[in-house]
Amino acid sequence: MDNSNDSKKAEPRVNEKKCSWASYMTNSPTVIVLIGLPARGKTYISKKLTRYLNWIGVPTKVFNLGVYRREAVQSYKSYDFFRHDNEKAMKIRRQCAIVALQDVKSYLSEEGGQIAVFDATNTTRERRSLILSFAKENSYKVFFVESLCDDPEVIAANILDVKVSSPDYPERGRESVMEDFLKRIECYKVTYQPLDPDDHDKDLSFIQVINVGQRFLVNHVQDYIQSKIVYYLMNIHVQKHSIYLCRHGESQHNVQGCIGGDSELSSRGKQFSEALRGFLENQKIPDLKVWTSQLRRTIQTAEELGVPYEQWKILNEIDAGICEEMTYEKIRETYPDEYFLRDQDKYHYRYPGGESYQDLVQRLEPVIMELERQGNVLVICHQAVMRCLLAYFLDKSADDLPYLKCPLHVVLKLTPVAYGCKVDIFDQKVEAVNTHRDRPLGSSRQEVPPTLLRRNSFTPLSSQDQVKRPRLFSVGNPPRLASVPALSTSRFPEAQESEELSESPETLNCFTPSDSKDAIQDTGDASLRSPQPSSVHKRLEVRGRSRTNSSGSDWSAMMWKGKVV
Repeated sequence: MDNSNDSKKAEPRVNEKKCSWASYMTNSPTVIVLIGLPARGKTYISKKLTRYLNWIGVPTKVFNLGVYRREAVQSYKSYDFFRHDNEKAMKIRRQCAIVALQDVKSYLSEEGGQIAVFDATNTTRERRSLILSFAKENSYKVFFVESLCDDPEVIAANILDVKVSSPDYPERGRESVMEDFLKRIECYKVTYQPLDPDDHDKDLSFIQVINVGQRFLVNHVQDYIQSKIVYYLMNIHVQKHSIYLCRHGESQHNVQGCIGGDSELSSRGKQFSEALRGFLENQKIPDLKVWTSQLRRTIQTAEELGVPYEQWKILNEIDAGICEEMTYEKIRETYPDEYFLRDQDKYHYRYPGGESYQDLVQRLEPVIMELERQGNVLVICHQAVMRCLLAYFLDKSADDLPYLKCPLHVVLKLTPVAYGCKVDIFDQKVEAVNTHRDRPLGSSRQEVPPTLLRRNSFTPLSSQDQVKRPRLFSVGNPPRLASVPALSTSRFPEAQESEELSESPETLNCFTPSDSKDAIQDTGDASLRSPQPSSVHKRLEVRGRSRTNSSGSDWSAMMWKGKVV
């Protein structure tokens, strides 16, 4: 028996089950096309959806047509630019769309992107036909997201919250911005053609988000990733709320330097629990919900609060496998190869018999969904779990995620705002050990000896360099090469009164792609492997918010949570 255990320690990965990152991939790249009048929350949806898809491991990028327009037209004067009878402006806007689609093509076909989010009004069937022809020519799938809103209060709030600070209106007063922007909306209304699910657009794949999520209409969902997009959009809301994140109080294992396990709080950890109770009383947070993991140190922290709380198994700390309850020094002595491998790629490295950070992100996805649909919530969790949640809300990359600082006895207040998240830090002034380990200097997967890489110490990827790899085209769909030289003077010749370019699919494919816009997005503001909706729905209409997905499965039953009072 002892010999068997020794053998298992010597070869800790013999029977380890592999997990593929590609489970989130679609058969072909997807273009998500936003539709809607101005001030309907399209950019909010685009940024939030992109943040979510990148967080779950699907390379996604936003292409905001407003950025292209501002590049072509250096100074915005008034709403006259958006009049449908302004022929010169219409040519510039069409040219901007063509250039943006070329950048979409570069991203999806050459840079390893999987999803491109085309953020523009796209209010006419002519423009949508152009996009569909472009997608068909390049074998991309298209999924439309239309935001419909007729609530004047919501529209006015959106203009004041977002558009007043827009680059279109530098140094202009709120009243002037409101007046001009409302006239801009009227210009779009003249030619607006909403999606028609009963006739003209019945064969398209789309979701209509009506009045900021009061109703949804879903039509012809084609694949797994589209069903995830629908599920996500049906869970987000725009009501003001805050999410409080903190780790449990200092535990006995924290003091000893051990990872994992299920130890109790230290004396200082109990002091933090008392301080946390005082903090919540002073904050006077209405309708606050408290969530913990099912490990003793988070439960003991919550017990001191004197309020009901819920235990979530999926909030448990990352599983360290055979390294549970060991110090880092002991791991380095006992499993030197594992210690070395984890330092090279901490996000993808999986403990023998345990989890990687990538596994943890997939496990925490239902928590994100529930946080998006809830009001004020306090999550008492663990270091790795808190890092994953923070990475979602702060739009951090997979490389940065494992090194986010989440000290003990500190509460973070996250308040979603337009295109981002505001962070307030509350130090509870209770001493604790420092459990943070900085990123090793020179860590790189290229430095790992090949003999170690073959042992499946990392969660498998479809490529070691998945972002920069060229896309493999299917038979009969070879990549098209540019047939004309790049435009050296300007990407927007129409802005300089040059000859208009054709809008045909052929023109789109012979255009030489310019460098992709890496800075398209603003700097501020985005597994349980549970069953997903069937591969094809024709149409689904939803009123209000439901915990049931379109295939009828109860999503809340998959969250492994039990309530404790």
